[in-house]
Amino acid sequence: MTRTTLLSIDPLRPICFTVSIAAGFACAAMTPAAAETPWFPMKVYDASSGTPKPAEYTALAKAEKPYKLCVLFPHMKDSFWVAVAYGIVKQAEAMNVNMTLYEAGGYENLPKQLSQFDDCMASSPDAIIVGAISGAGLSKKFEEAKTKGVPVVGVANPLPPNALPAAIYVDFVAMGEVTGNGLLAQAKPGDKLNIVTFPGPAGSGWAESFNEGFKKAVAKNPNAKVLAEKFGDSGVAVQLQLIQDALQAYPTMNVIWGTAPTAEAAIGAVAEAGRSDMKIMSSYENQAMLDALNRGDVLAFATQYPVGEGAVSVDQAVRLIEKKPVMSLAQPLASAVDKTTAPKLQMDLVLAPGSWKPVYSVKAK
Repeated sequence: MTRTTLLSIDPLRPICFTVSIAAGFACAAMTPAAAETPWFPMKVYDASSGTPKPAEYTALAKAEKPYKLCVLFPHMKDSFWVAVAYGIVKQAEAMNVNMTLYEAGGYENLPKQLSQFDDCMASSPDAIIVGAISGAGLSKKFEEAKTKGVPVVGVANPLPPNALPAAIYVDFVAMGEVTGNGLLAQAKPGDKLNIVTFPGPAGSGWAESFNEGFKKAVAKNPNAKVLAEKFGDSGVAVQLQLIQDALQAYPTMNVIWGTAPTAEAAIGAVAEAGRSDMKIMSSYENQAMLDALNRGDVLAFATQYPVGEGAVSVDQAVRLIEKKPVMSLAQPLASAVDKTTAPKLQMDLVLAPGSWKPVYSVKAK
């Protein structure tokens, strides 16, 4: 039997391959083993002017006061957001600020995140950090916060241009394009690639951008054809149902490209269907993708350094509160990770330690 092939390259961040300069300075930029471990300077792109330029992000040593930060996440259902939370918690501890985190339970729960934003505002925070379910959907809340003088920072998920005074997230179109290039690089000459994409939740912004970049890349190969695009919440159960439906609807499909939970669900689904010819690609990382790489089930994946994103967002918030210079749009340098590059990568910059349990509040000392 042929081994099912997983090619996973991550979405939310520009990329650092072994041969690229990013591999040299982004992969070892931080070591989040403990709050006292220096995570900075962190190599990023400074996209504040609209044109990304290589830069180093250095955090303040400490906040002037024990400020109160309120954090909003789409969910905490996978290790990606747990990693962002880890970065936020450790940086809040290092800077000695208070932090409270709320999660909405899924990308289908925009009304809940809107309500949680109101809860944040009612708690009189000094700043809010938000992983937006929908940047457009939260636009009115952003305006309300601005009117009341509460700075808001965006983390991990994309936002409309100039929606907030500061944010950190990758170039999602570029990330998607990298995964497409990765697929083409793995294909043999003449291979027919019949692809169904599972980009993630419609309306999230990042799912559409990943999909756009992926399709742009694979369009370069006349033997690659996207049969269908199946959007849905990035939970394993939802993705499994979408995959099972696609296996029935598209019998010629031999490539599954989508979120990390898509890849998780696909491994079992294609095995059960007896489709050892299926190639599976993940558009971003989580613990399952790392485990699959270690088992040899995944050829590669790309990381967006979610731990670093969380850490930077805390510093951006403190800088806004203290009216200090701030990089208004920082974009992490992502890495393509495979068996050859993995030994050179600080994996604890990508994922929270396995022993770490999500923390929903931090109390300043």
